[in-house]
Amino acid sequence: MKRHMFWKTAWKKMAGVLALGAAAIAAAAPPPTEAFFRLPAMSGAQLSPDGRSVALRMAAKDRPAWLTVLDLETMKITPVASFEDVPVGEFRWVNDKRLVFGLNPPLVGPNRVDVGVGLFAVDADGRNFRQLVESTGRSFFRDAQEGLPRLPRFTRLAEPQGAQDDDSVLVTRPEEASRERVGHWRLSRLNTRNGRASEIDAPVHAEQWLLDAAGELRAVRSREGAQAEVLWRDADGRWRSIDRHNVYEVTDSVELRHIGPDGRLYVEAARGDKTALFTLDPATGKRSAQPLAASDDFDIHPRFITAADGRLLGLRYVIDAEITQWLDAAAKAVQADIDERLPATANRLSLPRRGDSPWVLVQAFADVQPSLTYVYNRATKKLTRLGASHPEIEPLAMGQTDLVRYKARDGLVIPAWLTLPPGGAKKNLPLVVLVHGGPWVRGFAWHWDPEVQFLASRGYAVLQPEFRGSTGYGGRHYEAGFKQWGRAMQADIADGARWAVAQGTADPKRICIAGASYGGYATLMGLAQEPELYRCGIAWAAVSDIQLMYSVRWSDFSNEFKREGMPKLIGDREADAAMLDAASPLKNAVRIKQPLLLAHGAWDVRVPIVHFDAMRDALQPGNREVETVVYPDEGHGWQKPANNVDFWNRVERFLARNIGPGAAP
Repeated sequence: MKRHMFWKTAWKKMAGVLALGAAAIAAAAPPPTEAFFRLPAMSGAQLSPDGRSVALRMAAKDRPAWLTVLDLETMKITPVASFEDVPVGEFRWVNDKRLVFGLNPPLVGPNRVDVGVGLFAVDADGRNFRQLVESTGRSFFRDAQEGLPRLPRFTRLAEPQGAQDDDSVLVTRPEEASRERVGHWRLSRLNTRNGRASEIDAPVHAEQWLLDAAGELRAVRSREGAQAEVLWRDADGRWRSIDRHNVYEVTDSVELRHIGPDGRLYVEAARGDKTALFTLDPATGKRSAQPLAASDDFDIHPRFITAADGRLLGLRYVIDAEITQWLDAAAKAVQADIDERLPATANRLSLPRRGDSPWVLVQAFADVQPSLTYVYNRATKKLTRLGASHPEIEPLAMGQTDLVRYKARDGLVIPAWLTLPPGGAKKNLPLVVLVHGGPWVRGFAWHWDPEVQFLASRGYAVLQPEFRGSTGYGGRHYEAGFKQWGRAMQADIADGARWAVAQGTADPKRICIAGASYGGYATLMGLAQEPELYRCGIAWAAVSDIQLMYSVRWSDFSNEFKREGMPKLIGDREADAAMLDAASPLKNAVRIKQPLLLAHGAWDVRVPIVHFDAMRDALQPGNREVETVVYPDEGHGWQKPANNVDFWNRVERFLARNIGPGAAP
């Protein structure tokens, strides 16, 4: 039984008890668009290392997100960082009493790479602010801190952060950086109170670092061009190579993950076709005979849950859904207690890293349930709900998501996620084939997704194929996507739509293809290649021509990726020119006759707006059913809630006209 099916079974039991309520909710008007796409009311909850406070990012309508700290003994909440026009971004605890955070600054010009999120520090009581890193060249504390040192805006937090027992964090910043390449990264220890940084000696081309339990740098991953190397520092201080591999090839390589208090090195490596977790003896380079975590169906990329002394308490990773493999008996017992109390959700636990605090942070979520935040007291057994990310969303009004599999035309098994609308019929539905971007990423996992659930709440089935080239499903599945843009990758998507028709789920006359970035590319190619299959398409931030990916100078694709990665993954612009032209939506625009919603951000540098301009101009003469929109203050996708709401309102109207219940055949 799949892990997420355990939660699905529990949810169906609950839904059966509340069947009348579910039917009433399904019959009522769906939640407004704003309920899906406004900033989360509560997000990013993190337990302090001593387990006595919780840091929370909060948001309200028309106000940027701010950072707060909840004292778990008094239940007093204190705002500690807030800005009038910029939301707080990622944050973490430095130690028991101090936090660091970045911002989500708005775009201020056509080059998104120039935007820096900055780095700031503040005590848990709101005192002792300090700006540590520049953000878009702007100081947020001009008066009190004028003249104090600030690191360049490309400086970022590093992983891991060690014992969290002083005021310092590890940061990296690029050296010898250009659009051609990053020469190397500098690793430093940054004092968050005085802003001073001290460099840590590391191999020049390192881009990943592991510290041992004593806080000493012991392992790095370095990279020059396409060649990566894993290095180990012996007791005499010398660095020694453990592994070398090409980052664009499927090889039997190792990836660094963790160093235990006993000096054992934990690595990801191949177990048959899938990636699993092993230990490795640095002295011999040999892996453990058996993996610590593995799956026959999914690659394993665990997050390590450790105590302050480095002891490994558990592993957290995603298969079809997120699970925690506890190695600590006490933590495992708490998980069992929480799962019994919250049977319809996946429950992510955060325990104190040190001390005797009884508090445990619980973040609960499901396919139909946006994230809920609780605290649990192990002494009193009391579970207290703190808040929800999207409080207006009613789970019974959401659609259930299942992992399915179908065979592509060449026999390759394609995983996919199928979400059905809540209540009512489950057959002969209008279908949106939602294609993920990347494309070399894993597209989805079992959780609540605003885009998917928005579509489901409007009565559409949603199919999300994990077409060949997607990661997370083994090396063969990934490598099968090499040089397959517009070819077998595209066929996988179409075969998924036809599978949904054969299952009786989808109405063959009401299928729309949609996606962003690569998903936008696949939408445009799908309309050109399969006019009898797709009634319409929705493409945003879409690649319209592969050759433009090579030639546009203001794209943030590095020259190294264009030289080393793209020829292998997509195709060589000279040797494979005919293949790339055949796989170009721009060069096949005359074949697109279906209705199309085409959207782009004016400051997109991943897929610059020249892709949109060229496609719009090529489409307009022959297709009068093209709706276009450009958001002048957006980059690669929509960050501003108002733009998100506007776009998805357009999507709702577009789908209703073309494949909705009242759409003309």
